[in-house]
Amino acid sequence: MTKYKKQIGAWGEQVAADWLAKRGYIISARNIRTPYGEIDIIALQGDVTVFVEVKTQTSTQTFLPEHNITPRKREHMFNSAQHYSAEHEIDHWQIDVISVEGKPESAPPVITHFENVI
Repeated sequence: MTKYKKQIGAWGEQVAADWLAKRGYIISARNIRTPYGEIDIIALQGDVTVFVEVKTQTSTQTFLPEHNITPRKREHMFNSAQHYSAEHEIDHWQIDVISVEGKPESAPPVITHFENVI
């Protein structure tokens, strides 16, 4: 992955975390590695732990960021959340996806929140 793509990804994750926090979610962790992959954001909404996958894209001319959630990626997301939940004795959890469209230096990004996707 290029340095630019890493920067865009980090920016998108920050945008998503800020967006969630403004809506009352409590951000409890970010960029958590498991044997099955990385969890971008772990947030709390009431008594539910929300594992958030963030997809960021600077242009939507060919497809939207959420289209990057392949069956393989969905499996990794589920296994990562399940692993983390077992390690931390979390009973109530869900997996969300946040799509961030835009660039740091341009107009405000377009954010789409897909809840409980798996």
